[in-house]
Amino acid sequence: MKRFWLILLSLGLVMAFSASAFAVDVKFSGSFYAAGMYQDRTTFRKDSASDGPSTAFYYQRLRVRTDFVVSPGLTLTTRFDALERTWGVARSTSMTTLAKDSYGTDAENENIAFDWAYITYASPIGTFDVGIMEDGPTGTIFGNNLTSAGRIKWNNTFGPFTIKADITKVKEQSYTAKNNTVTYTDGDNDKYGIEGVFNWTGGLAGMKVIYYNYDEKSPGTSPLGNYKKNYFLFTPYAIAKIGPVDLQAELNYATGDVKKYGDGIGDISMQNITGWIDATVTFNPVYFGGTLAYVSGDDPTTAKEEGGTLDGGRDWNPCLILFNYYDRGYWVGAINGWDNTAMNGPMTNALFFQGRVGVRPIAPLDIMASVSWATVDKKPNLVLNANYGTEVDITATYKITNNLSYMLGVGYLFVGDYFKGFSNDNVIKDNYLVINKLTLTF
Repeated sequence: MKRFWLILLSLGLVMAFSASAFAVDVKFSGSFYAAGMYQDRTTFRKDSASDGPSTAFYYQRLRVRTDFVVSPGLTLTTRFDALERTWGVARSTSMTTLAKDSYGTDAENENIAFDWAYITYASPIGTFDVGIMEDGPTGTIFGNNLTSAGRIKWNNTFGPFTIKADITKVKEQSYTAKNNTVTYTDGDNDKYGIEGVFNWTGGLAGMKVIYYNYDEKSPGTSPLGNYKKNYFLFTPYAIAKIGPVDLQAELNYATGDVKKYGDGIGDISMQNITGWIDATVTFNPVYFGGTLAYVSGDDPTTAKEEGGTLDGGRDWNPCLILFNYYDRGYWVGAINGWDNTAMNGPMTNALFFQGRVGVRPIAPLDIMASVSWATVDKKPNLVLNANYGTEVDITATYKITNNLSYMLGVGYLFVGDYFKGFSNDNVIKDNYLVINKLTLTF
């Protein structure tokens, strides 16, 4: 019996001392921010019972990514968001609608929601990613609406060229144990993409083509419900550094059918265009920049959809008030004018110009001022004017440590006549916002 225990103990010691040989290499990264915001008015309306109060509150979010390196070339990646909520406010109750940039609902993100879980395998014929992962990034930040989705991705590099391909399951409506009320097949929303990128020293240029096969509304007997949405999205882009100049450019062109009925009667085609050019010139400690962006709007006098599917992207936030989704729009919501005019973000139906200047008087401090102006591309019905307004923003970011930074920003919007709707009277009022944010990255 003693020999048995001695052998068992010896085996235990061998396992203990050799545990590192079987262990997975785990790497953590992520971010945490805590912020406070004051917005002077929650509508653009003036002198009315619904002009909206001011608002001031604190909010935060923790995001953690974990990479389990099982062996060289084989990794399991997960990511979760936790306590994404306003301080002192009760949690949301809806557990059905997914959050914009998550695989969980708003209520789940206010506690904890896992967004990613996927495998990366570097094979002899290229790298495969399989699972639920990030979906939405293409080229530059403009036009990106990052979210999470089930995907299969592949990429391989051939000298300066990289080829990528992916399949994305946006919505599944097949008969399953969790969805067993379905009485039809092939009512899913799927995307298929292929991309080529050419890299050189100091830059890259690429082109991505995505086919959207959205059939979620194709079943049914009513003409209001039995249509498909099928279109192609072409996205050429370039990012380059030429001396002191950093350049970015992207064009998005979508063409196809917004509504394709089975009998071919009442079909609605689409032709959306968005794009931007952004340049920053740096002469330390001063830098200058400019942005021109465009998102086509829908012409109410035609049957075709010229705008409404593509936008400037939730991830591109050029101002503190105008077209800012992640800080202002997500946490405060839309700012309403008259006759259903509103500002929330991302940018839609707009031509946008911005000039900016910044200075870094000391290495940890970055101070930037910008002036932005936007107008409508196509005026909707019940709107007489096209000007969204002019915004002046000043931000200062101080890097406390390599991983900890503090930002203070003030934005003032001279509200444009677009928000008067169908009136030319003095019925709107300017707005301003103050935000400060402490951000930790690790």
